[in-house]
Amino acid sequence: MKLTKTRIDKAKPGKHGDGRNLWLIVSPTGAKRWEFRYSFDGKPREMGIGPLDLVTLDEARDQAVLLRKLVREGVDPIEERKGNQAKRRKKQTTFREMAEDCIKALAPSWTNDKSEKQWRSSLEMHAFPKIGDMSVADISTDDVYAVLEPIWTTKSETAGRVRSRIEKVLDRAKARKLRTGENPARLKGNLDHLLAPLSKVKRVKNHAALPFDDVAMFLHDLRAREGVAARAFEFTILTAARTSETIGATWSEIDLQQRTWTIPAERMKARREHRIPLSARAVQILSELPREDGNDFVFISPKSKGKPLSNMSFLAVLRRMDRTDITAHGFRSTFRDWAAERTSYPDSVAEMALAHAISDAVEAAYRRGDLFEKRRRLMDDWAAYCEVIEPRAENVEPIRTAG
Repeated sequence: MKLTKTRIDKAKPGKHGDGRNLWLIVSPTGAKRWEFRYSFDGKPREMGIGPLDLVTLDEARDQAVLLRKLVREGVDPIEERKGNQAKRRKKQTTFREMAEDCIKALAPSWTNDKSEKQWRSSLEMHAFPKIGDMSVADISTDDVYAVLEPIWTTKSETAGRVRSRIEKVLDRAKARKLRTGENPARLKGNLDHLLAPLSKVKRVKNHAALPFDDVAMFLHDLRAREGVAARAFEFTILTAARTSETIGATWSEIDLQQRTWTIPAERMKARREHRIPLSARAVQILSELPREDGNDFVFISPKSKGKPLSNMSFLAVLRRMDRTDITAHGFRSTFRDWAAERTSYPDSVAEMALAHAISDAVEAAYRRGDLFEKRRRLMDDWAAYCEVIEPRAENVEPIRTAG
């Protein structure tokens, strides 16, 4: 033990040994710290013990004794400290913090901020009050059950989403080495022993759709209304697009000469580029729209300069039409029903028109194209059908047979 208080006070920049692997390191600025130097698996290693103003000489020597014992027992002190730090992180990282981390990681894969809002609001309402402040390392099946049980039968659709989101958060925690073992939010072989199957309690509520026999009359009424929102709504129906795809449409995606709308992958739900053939009426709608210099959006908000329509615009149109019994998204079902019942186009053509993913892996592997020309004929036929107002059944004269 070579060092004394006086020697330490007078120590100049450099390395000063105390013996038994303990060194005092003095920086060029005069800052002083303790370092434990040792050899492990034949390799020299250096481990900081702390600054002189926090660790006294006696404390540094005591720490060096403990570290030498670890080396003698075949334990690398640096790796041991890393393991202890990881354990502390596990205890300190809460479910709420891990959920925020998970949302940030998933956000780039979402086509709009609606998914993020739904994720956060569902967890804030149902999960955070019970497990938000718990360490992700400590959450058990009982804890997840306590979150889900009150809403499993009364809010079954929400409960299913909350369970799935909790599972993703805890999966991420495991990938980050913040927890070990099976995921307590896993349904199969775990929660399914505690909760009733959602298929038995869930009442699926589809988007309210208009019967295809009434679509022409609806469009006739819609065309009588002025405004960008009404035109955007009609365009959405004619293209069988999603509301968000129309709202975010830009002129750089439109080719009027080729009658084509190409939506980039980052704006599509399936994250694949989608080409939509435009009917003559769809092109007419686009050609008559006003444009703003420096604004690439197709359907411009009349209230917010430089911005597209609000995603609530179509709902507002339906309310003004006193049609709260249907939804804008439901017209995709209207189109699909019409294609199935009134045309001979293969299901694959209609499904691709809706930009649905191919569930059959073999079919997906063999189908390389996007059936564009067939879809062009389909969309032209759909636009033509939307022009013909069919008589209602009660007004049709019955066919009489002789005799």
